[in-house]
Amino acid sequence: MASKHIKDHRKEKELFLNRAIISIFVGFLLISVVLIRLYQLQVVENEFFAEKAHGNRINIRATIPPRGVIYDRNGVVLAENKTAFQLELIPEQVTDIDDSLMRLSNLGLIDNESINSIKTEIQKSQQFKPVTIRTSLTDNDIAKFAVNMPNFSGINLQPRLIRSYPYSEATSHVVGYIGAVSKSDLIKLNRSSYDPNEKIGKTGSELFNEDHLHGNPGFNQFIANARGREIPIKTDSIFLEKKPPEPGSNIYLTVDLELQKLATELLEGRKGAVVAIDPNNGEILSLVSSPAFNPNIFSNTMTTDQFNELQSNEDQPLFNRAVLGTYSPGSTIKPILGLAALEIGATNLTHRHVCKGYYSLPGNSHRYRDWLHTGHGSINLHAAISQSCDVYFYEISNEIGIDRMHKYLDAFGLGQKTNIELTGERIGLIPSTKWKQTMFKRKEDKIWYPGETVIASIGQGYMLATPLQLANATAALATRGKRFQAKLILATEDPINKEKKYKKLTQLDDIEINNQKYWEEVVSAMHNVMQGNGTAQNAGLDAPYRMAGKSGTVQVISVGQEEEYDETLLEERFLDHALFVAFAPLENPKIAVSVIVENGQSGSRVAAPIARAIMDKYLGY
Repeated sequence: MASKHIKDHRKEKELFLNRAIISIFVGFLLISVVLIRLYQLQVVENEFFAEKAHGNRINIRATIPPRGVIYDRNGVVLAENKTAFQLELIPEQVTDIDDSLMRLSNLGLIDNESINSIKTEIQKSQQFKPVTIRTSLTDNDIAKFAVNMPNFSGINLQPRLIRSYPYSEATSHVVGYIGAVSKSDLIKLNRSSYDPNEKIGKTGSELFNEDHLHGNPGFNQFIANARGREIPIKTDSIFLEKKPPEPGSNIYLTVDLELQKLATELLEGRKGAVVAIDPNNGEILSLVSSPAFNPNIFSNTMTTDQFNELQSNEDQPLFNRAVLGTYSPGSTIKPILGLAALEIGATNLTHRHVCKGYYSLPGNSHRYRDWLHTGHGSINLHAAISQSCDVYFYEISNEIGIDRMHKYLDAFGLGQKTNIELTGERIGLIPSTKWKQTMFKRKEDKIWYPGETVIASIGQGYMLATPLQLANATAALATRGKRFQAKLILATEDPINKEKKYKKLTQLDDIEINNQKYWEEVVSAMHNVMQGNGTAQNAGLDAPYRMAGKSGTVQVISVGQEEEYDETLLEERFLDHALFVAFAPLENPKIAVSVIVENGQSGSRVAAPIARAIMDKYLGY
């Protein structure tokens, strides 16, 4: 007979009770955790999370600071901020974007080629945020859009500050221009200080003085929803902070606008550069590169055609020849080498050489020609400088030696940066035996040959200098050895209280020449260049003051031993460069000038009159 299972009610009741107790305990524990967390969130961390919630709905809109104004030395505005109207499109308010853009193009209000880039910008932006489709409308454009505005929903005129350059090409290289912030700019910039939509200095003084000119941005707080759309507020119960932007500092440059304009006119239609400097303090009075460009197109919406034209132009209008261009200095260095020769005894004040129109090294038949094929006859150092006799310097070149040439030219600042307040300055090159050993790899290329010294004595071969360096070296000749660092910034000005801080001049080491007579001999020879029987005597005619100068004509292509140089058979780009350096007045110099005219053929005929006109203007004649 099978046994029956008899329920144990007592055990079952005990088991149920135990399970109930455990469930109640677990439930109580969970409720306690929730209550504790609620207490922590609502009481302990209330302020923290309230602030975070506040931040989620309050956004900050940066306000771009007004850019500092740039003036010339006399307080004439060279770069300023002007109010201009631009067209802005709000995508969500435009029914048919393609049609609207095409109709704007038909009215001539936007460039047809820019439509694709505008559409790309619209696609990247939030639909409720305005997109700029055209900047700096003319009065005619504004009137034209105002008449047609009812036909363009979602497109509006908005006033904005833009950068304006009143003197355009005349100051383009010294002042520079501004442009949109690029990705590479963002890496270098303090992002908290810049809005991605603003423009920054790209070249010239605009770039070098960016920290001064930019100022500090302000901000406005606004209420936004989860998508970032601004929500209108109709009550004063919410306090929104505002901070006004701080305008950038104003900059005063050392340049004289009237000299800038004159130099620009004198170089019109030519490639070249003019640099004028005050020998007594290093202040740059004029710095012009030709051809120039209109910097205002960078402040506005540059068209594709405008950009391509600038980039593809063979004359390189964006290239600052005054600071970045390196040229063989030619005969402009002869006064310095004359000083060196006197100082080391390679010649003296009375020694004469016979110039037959060419020179050959001992034991070598190669002829180094003089520019005057018939020769200058018997000639001393004074006449060799004033008449630019090449043979005289050929004959003393190897006694001076390339390393001593390097030493003296280096002392005048050639082959080294002037540290002017512009970016990208080129260093140039004054060769030496050490330089050649370092520069070349093959053993035979490391050797410095006597013929290379001969060519270096008239400023050719490896030798290179910028127009700025030549002006700086000429200033040192004018002061008989006193040197100052080139200076382009005269002062900075607080935009609020107008307090100016003038930049101190920096005096460099004097050039030591043992015999003061040597300075006067070289300066006298340079005076004879322009106001005696020298190469540029026509440029110095009838001047009411005494001046000094030196011409240089530099070959662009070499001519073989048996070949004749016939300029009528050459393309313009292969013609000689024309150089001239000068200073005045002779006794108390106030201005030193360097001029280069690319393919100008003659320093005395082409470059010297430009230098004379610059000096006349500055000295008030």
